[in-house]
Amino acid sequence: MTMLDIRNFGKQFTIHHLEKTIQAVEGVNFSIEEGEFLGIVGRSGSGKSTVLKSIYRSYLSDAGAILYDSARYGKVNLAKATEREMLYLRKYEIGYVSQFLNVMPRTTSRELVEKALLEMGETEEAARCEAEKALDHFELDEALWDTYPNTFSGGEKLRLNIAIATVKKPRLLLLDEPTASLDYASKMKVREIIEKLKANGTTLLGIFHDIEFMEGVCDKVYDMRTRKVTQEVAIASEG
Repeated sequence: MTMLDIRNFGKQFTIHHLEKTIQAVEGVNFSIEEGEFLGIVGRSGSGKSTVLKSIYRSYLSDAGAILYDSARYGKVNLAKATEREMLYLRKYEIGYVSQFLNVMPRTTSRELVEKALLEMGETEEAARCEAEKALDHFELDEALWDTYPNTFSGGEKLRLNIAIATVKKPRLLLLDEPTASLDYASKMKVREIIEKLKANGTTLLGIFHDIEFMEGVCDKVYDMRTRKVTQEVAIASEG
C-alpha cells in the first residue's frame, strides 16, 4: 500500500519588500510504500527541507499534490487538507523531527514527553514510565528531566526533540537532519529507534547529510539533483 505519493510538487517563496518570487523547488515526484524508509539527498539549497515542511504543512505548496493515506480520513491531499484535519494528523499520525526544538515554555523535559504519550491515550502511569525510558535511551542526563529545555545544549535539545516525536510511534515520521549535531554514540541511539519504528510498521522519510548513517537503514533514496529514486545510497549522494 502506498503511504505517501508526491506528484509534481513545487513551492515558491515571495520576498514582498523586494517584490521578488523565488522558485524553491519544482517537479518533485516520488512515492513511499507503507513501512518503507526513503532518504532524500541533495546539496544545500536544493529544497530537501522544503519538501518535508510542505508534507507537514508548515509550508503550503504551490503546485502538485501530496497524497497521504490516513488511518482516519483515507486518501487525503495534504496540500488542500483543512486546518482541523492537519491538527489531527500532526497529533495522531504524522511526526516531525527537525534540528531545532520548539516547545512550550515552562514545561520540563519529562512533561513534554509525557504529554506526547498522554495525547495518544496512555494512562498517566504508563506515560511517566515510557517517558523515563525514552529520556534514558537518548542518554539525557537524569538531572535534566525536570528542567526547562531552553537551558539545554544543541545536542540535548535535539535528543529531546527526537524522544518527543518517536514515543508516539507515528504512522509517518519526517526526519529533517535529526542527527546533525549529535556525536556517534547518540546517532546510533537514533538509528536504533528508527530501526525499531520501521520494524513496527512506521513509514519514514528523512534527510541526512551523514550518508553512512543512511546505509542499511533506507530502502531507497530520492536524489534532488537527478529527480530520481534509486536503491543505491552511495550513487545517489555523488556530485
